[in-house]
Formats: sequence, C-alpha cells, structure tokens
Amino acid sequence: MAFDIVLARELVAASILFLVTRLFIRRVISKPRKLPPGPKGWPIIGALPLLGGMPHVALARMAKQYGPVMYLKMGTCGMAVASTPDAARAFLKTLDLNFSNRPPNAGATHLAYNAQDMVFADYGPRWKLLRKLSNLHMLGGKALDDWAQVRTIELGHMLRAMNDACRRGEPVVVPEMLTYAMANMIGQVILSRRVFATKGSESNEFKDMVVELMTKAGLFNIGDFIPSIAWMDLQGIEGGMKKLHKRWDGLISKMIFEHKATAHERKGKPDFLDVIYANRDNSDGERLTETNIKALLLNLFSAGTDTSSSIIEWALAEMLNNPSILRRAHEEMDQVIGRNRRLEESDIAKLPYLQAICKETFRKHPSTPLNLPRVAIEACEVNGYYIPKGTRLSVNIWGIGRDPVVWENPLSFTPERFLSGRNAKIDPRGNDFELIPFGAGRRICAGTRMGIVLVEYILGTLVHSFDWRMPDGVELNLDEAFGLALQKAVPLSAMVTPRLAPTAYAA
Repeated sequence: MAFDIVLARELVAASILFLVTRLFIRRVISKPRKLPPGPKGWPIIGALPLLGGMPHVALARMAKQYGPVMYLKMGTCGMAVASTPDAARAFLKTLDLNFSNRPPNAGATHLAYNAQDMVFADYGPRWKLLRKLSNLHMLGGKALDDWAQVRTIELGHMLRAMNDACRRGEPVVVPEMLTYAMANMIGQVILSRRVFATKGSESNEFKDMVVELMTKAGLFNIGDFIPSIAWMDLQGIEGGMKKLHKRWDGLISKMIFEHKATAHERKGKPDFLDVIYANRDNSDGERLTETNIKALLLNLFSAGTDTSSSIIEWALAEMLNNPSILRRAHEEMDQVIGRNRRLEESDIAKLPYLQAICKETFRKHPSTPLNLPRVAIEACEVNGYYIPKGTRLSVNIWGIGRDPVVWENPLSFTPERFLSGRNAKIDPRGNDFELIPFGAGRRICAGTRMGIVLVEYILGTLVHSFDWRMPDGVELNLDEAFGLALQKAVPLSAMVTPRLAPTAYAA
C-alpha cells in the first residue's frame, strides 16, 4: 500500500515535470522573434488608415521615426518597407529570389487577367517565357535598335502636331501629346500599324484609360489586406477595376482580331505579335494562352506609355520651374547638334547635361514611387529582424530619392549633382540602389532599357526643338497624384515656340 502511494506520487511528479519541461521548451521555441519596428496601427485594420492618400509620403515620414526597415500590420497581413539604399539592396539583391513573387491583389485579379501577365505572374516558366520573348523582340538592346526608325518617324508626327498648336496659338497638353506618340510607337512594333491616325478624342480616351489603370492598380485596397471582407468592396475599387478591364479587353481583343485579319500583308515581315504567336510554346512544355498574350499587350501598352510619359512631363515641369536649367540644356544642344536638324539618338551620348536632367527626374519623380509589391516566399532575416513568410514588401523609391542622408538638398531639382564626383557614375538600371526608378533584381521592370531610351530621346527632342513657357496667367502646379505611376495632379499644359530651322520639322 505504501509502495503504491510512493509510486503514485513519483508518477504525478514525473508527469508534472514532463508537462512543465514541455511547456518551457514550447515557449522557448515559439518565442516571438524580433520584428522590425513600426507603428501599432488600429485594431483589425492595422496601419492602413495611417497611409492616407499619399502612402509614399506617409511611409517616408514613418521611416524617420522607425528606421530603414519597418514592419506594418496591414489588416491580417504584414508589410515590410525598405527606405534606404542598403535596406533595398538587402531585399532586392541579397534576398532577391525569396522576394521574386507578387502578393495576390485585386489589380492582378481584375485588371491583369488574374495575374496571367508578365508584371504580376509568379516567378516561374510562364513568366520567364513572357520575359524572354519581350526582351528578344521588343525590349532588349538589339530589339530597341531594330525599331529606332519607328521612334524617329512617330516623334516627327508629334513635332508637327505641336507646331500646328503653336501656329494656332494653343497650348500643348503634354501628357496627351506623349501618349499619342508612344502608343503609336508601341503599336507600330506590336501590330505593324499606328494605333491612332491623329491626336484627338480617341487617343485622349486611351490616355484616360491608361491613367485610370495606373491609379486604380496603385490604390491600397482594404480587401487585399483583409481577404475575408474583400467581397464587400468597401471602397468600390474592385467594381471600378472590373468595368475598366472590360474596356481594355474590348480594345485589345479588337487589336488582335484586326491583326489576324491582316496577316497576309506581313508575309516575311513579322511584327512582335506575329513572333509571340509563333513562339508561344517553349522547350519546357510551357505554352502561352490567348489570355497570356492579351495580358502581355495590356502590360506593354499601359506601362509602356504611362511610366515614360510621366517622367518626361515631370522633367519639363521642373525645367519650366527652373528656366536656367532649360537654358543650359539649350546651350549644350546648340553646341553639339546646332539648329539645322533634329536631335538623333546617337547624339545623346554627347549630351551629359541632358542625361543628368533625366537622372535627376528619375530621382525626384520616380514613375513607381513604391515599386511594385513583392512577397516573402519563406521567412528570412534582414538587418537582424525577422521577416515572416508571406510578408509583403514595398521599397520606397520615392523616399530614397528624397532622403537628405543619401542626397544633398534632395528637394532641389539639381541636375548638376550627376555631372561630377561619385554621383556621375550612378546609373538608373538597378545596380546603384540610391537610384532605382525601375526597381532591381530579377523582377526589375522589363522595360527598363526602353524606358531610358524613350525618356532621353523624347525629352531631348522636345527641349531641343522648342522654347517652352507657361500660358499667360497660368501658374505651374507641381503637386503629385499617387498611383502605381506617380502622376502630376494637374496635367502640364504649355506654350511652345519652334527654335530650329523649318526643315527640321518636315522630316
């Protein structure tokens, strides 16, 4: 009897010791790791209300308090924000593969054909095929050289339209003119035809669709961060996306239908869309569907026109605000090119001040202020902080460009900063993390090369070809409007006066 009592006591003690040890081990193992600092936010919705209407500005302000890597609870999701070059490098270079996918979101679902495009598709065989074909036949270095003549011809159409506006005494609405020219350039390469015969209501409607897409795709949609209530569409964002997608799908479907109907006219001279259809299967068994192809055209027509045109518009606005910069650019171009001919792409290498103006615009007015979001495939560590699996990543490119620790007098538009010293070697193609307007790593914007070529060539041509001033009684507005691309809140409208020999505008 006594033995049974002792044995029972020992069993109870052993059981208690086992349970205590197990709880201790579990507590140690599951002890929360140190997340990056960040604002507490509100119950349930987290930090979403703290972002306001200008998230890139709000996040840059928070970074001053919480540091280069922040962690925000956004509804049921976590979001890491990188706000310095070193932090961006850690995510986009050191951990590039772990952040090579996009998080699910309403824009990818309702605008980009359920992420069947190149921008939002997961990193994998289909994305690689879309990227490879785009680089080989439109966006890569050799492909860009192959359609240089298209850029020259379409820019000639735009210059003549601007000359006509000058003769009528009318201002030039810069984003409308740029969209008209760029859509036609891309149309010539993809479809072997101009998209718009003349600038007018049809091209302006296309521009409005592009801007609406970029604006809606950049909005912070509550349903993306609290999926259980996404069906309610509290902000009305998803409903607007669905309506816009129908318009885009109708336009793209019409383009493809008309393109197929004219196939006999291109015997021996295939364009980009012909090449895509001919190479829609790869050696790995991956096949591009009709939806993939439509989604790719959506990428090329929207991002291909809007991101470059917004940079050019900002550059012209800054020069109108700083006439001495415009004068210096004119002086450089007159010395290198003269006034008897148009600027040619081969001239750009001899125009360091023009290149500096482009870099300064990329710095101060990056086309995608928060880069496109990425998501952590697996948990990882950055700067000693734990980043959980599934964490969304935003890199505040706008904030990096305006950080006084990185740039001297960052709010000043000063192209001269890129003419000497270390800054003169900085390149916007994704290797110098102080200036990454197109992102970096394997998901860097596929159109980086094209974007730089278009910005330098078109901006250089507009500056060389015309004197620019604001219409009488109109004040220049430099306010921003947030979206996937950073728009001017008020589109730039300016008076132009030809400054070249009349024959330069005839070609």
